[in-house]
Amino acid sequence: MSSSPWEPAPLRRVFVVGVGMTKFVRPGAENSRDYPDLAGEAGQKALADAQIPYSAVDQACVGYVFGVAECVLALGFEKMSKGSLGIKFSDRTIPTDKHLDVLINKYGLSAHPVAPQMFGYAGKEHMEKYGTKIEHFAKIGWKNHKHSVNNPYSQFQDEYSLDEVMASKKVFDFLTILQCCPTSDGAAAAILASEAFVQKYGLQSKAVEILAQEMMTDLPSSFEEKSVIKMVGFDMSKEAARKCYEKSGLTPNDIDVIELHDCFSTNELLTYEALGLCPEGQGATLVDRGDNTYGGKWVINPSGGLISKGHPLGATGLAQCAELCWQLRGEAGKRQVPGAKVALQHNLGLGGAVVVTLYKMGFPEAASSFRTHQIEAAPTNSASDGFKANLVFKEIEKKLEEIRRLTAQSQWLTQTSWL
Repeated sequence: MSSSPWEPAPLRRVFVVGVGMTKFVRPGAENSRDYPDLAGEAGQKALADAQIPYSAVDQACVGYVFGVAECVLALGFEKMSKGSLGIKFSDRTIPTDKHLDVLINKYGLSAHPVAPQMFGYAGKEHMEKYGTKIEHFAKIGWKNHKHSVNNPYSQFQDEYSLDEVMASKKVFDFLTILQCCPTSDGAAAAILASEAFVQKYGLQSKAVEILAQEMMTDLPSSFEEKSVIKMVGFDMSKEAARKCYEKSGLTPNDIDVIELHDCFSTNELLTYEALGLCPEGQGATLVDRGDNTYGGKWVINPSGGLISKGHPLGATGLAQCAELCWQLRGEAGKRQVPGAKVALQHNLGLGGAVVVTLYKMGFPEAASSFRTHQIEAAPTNSASDGFKANLVFKEIEKKLEEIRRLTAQSQWLTQTSWL
């Protein structure tokens, strides 16, 4: 019996075969670079890691990628303004207007930056509801800075004591600067490939399979229940994780290493519960057990997380992907999670969406015999294999110039027709 023409096509396996990123740096720093150089380094590293030429790539995209290509380069980069994120436009509705309504109605709004208030009050709500202490959030900041010491890509690589974390500059209420992610410049890239492409180029030893990926946007409960915890993404994180577990047949107990969106230490603790690592309200107990670091049940944010590694918005998700690929391949050096076989990624944006992804090695028998190698980036000004980020920008400039020329010509013809 033939299948119905309306039945969906069977899902193809998808693998991450190459990753790369720049070191994240403070905006305006002496070593800060422009977009073409940032994008070029990340892209070159991803190609070098995959050991394929740019000519083998069917598409190159910035953003969330779907398609029927055999090989796709996903590239994210950002140069940010110094200081906290603010509202850029006053002449239009902002994406977080409903979120602010929840915050104002429950706790009010002060002149402090908005994001620390949102996540700070979410932490306060958790303390009021479950008895969590300020120290539990500070321990997360301490842990992530400690992890970053071994990450050469991290914006900060300094270790602090718990007392130093708690005594550092206040950003909002109990949230100190060592519990908040910095603004950053940086870039990251990943090369996604089909199974046929992996086989063609012999990439089995480094192919990390995407087992499940789910995206959720704000739910009615994000606003209707007047909870700041839910407003900052708890329910959509919980639902995206649930769908990933259902699709993959895995549970939180199967996971070894996690990179999650710790824009603030409070959000990391909330996300433990949303991902099902512990029951709701028990995030503090997980922290006290040490189940979020080496020697515990999971290693969470071995890269140092956003808090220490940095948070260049467009590059953050791909940088998380890069870290997890290195961990699963056993290439993470001194921050390697022993025996890591399954990884989870959680990335969040208010106003509002969350993406949860599960990974494992696609061909473990090939990976077991694979010897780690040092990734060497080609010079960012190299035109080897036809990849040079500023060529993309030059092409965009060329198109814009053509549009300007045609527009000017049209205006001239319109004017002369009246003479």
